[in-house]
Amino acid sequence: MWRTGPVRPLRAFQWIANKPIFNNTSNGSSAGWTIKLGASPVIGTAIHSGCDVGPVCQSLLSISNADRLREEDPFTEQFIADFPTQLIVHRSRFQVDLNRAREAAIYLSPDQSWGLNVWREPPAEKIVNESLAFHDAFYAELKRVLVDVEKRYGRFVLVDVHSYNHRREGPQGAPASQDGAPDINIGTFSMDRERWAPVVDAFIEALRGQRLDGEPIDVRENVSFQGEGEQTRFVHANFPQTGCAIAVEFKKIFMDEWSGDPDWSAIERLRAMLASTVPVLAEALRAMR
Repeated sequence: MWRTGPVRPLRAFQWIANKPIFNNTSNGSSAGWTIKLGASPVIGTAIHSGCDVGPVCQSLLSISNADRLREEDPFTEQFIADFPTQLIVHRSRFQVDLNRAREAAIYLSPDQSWGLNVWREPPAEKIVNESLAFHDAFYAELKRVLVDVEKRYGRFVLVDVHSYNHRREGPQGAPASQDGAPDINIGTFSMDRERWAPVVDAFIEALRGQRLDGEPIDVRENVSFQGEGEQTRFVHANFPQTGCAIAVEFKKIFMDEWSGDPDWSAIERLRAMLASTVPVLAEALRAMR
């Protein structure tokens, strides 16, 4: 059963597995985000997977669709497809970036957006206000979901999935050195690392035991990214004793980051790797009791 929600955040949830709930918007976008609720304390999110900006914003953008796609996190929703609870955002980060603080969530200058000019001219107040309202609504909804999970299970883990580019020199250029660009980067900056060590360490070890193309997957902590995004900060600020948010950055070894073409075989293998951590995380949480 698919339910369509109003423009305002949903007021309550029915905890029924495999029943996605949509948040609809009024600017031509069919849905701002999708929430799938399941019976587990393990949550997967893909808040940068979306590419939708709606027709009004599209007409005001100077950035090309190809450049947008390269800096978005396409296909990351696939990596959490087996998580009991999923939160997938369909709005592009180029309209409003949910992984940045509210005051920095709209890219108004190139230094905020990898040197890219996003807008033909500064967005009108109406566009800014609508985008910031979306940011507010998302975090209100996220908190509502997490409060309910906390009540049901006591503790929870949120796996905050992203991806990153490693061929910034161009499609024919050399990739970034492996030394500073692990296949999977685990960001733990904003958490109480000592408190959550049993959970994070179990998660990392479960991933390190996997292989990709016959080689051990390179999983390291706080190398290319430290996990300083707004979503993990929000979780640890609001649920310091009960919420563990792990930022996971997949290097774009699962796609051509310049053409946007996916490697579905690699995506399926990485999806299976991440899915294998769900019972590991659930057990690590139980062991903390």
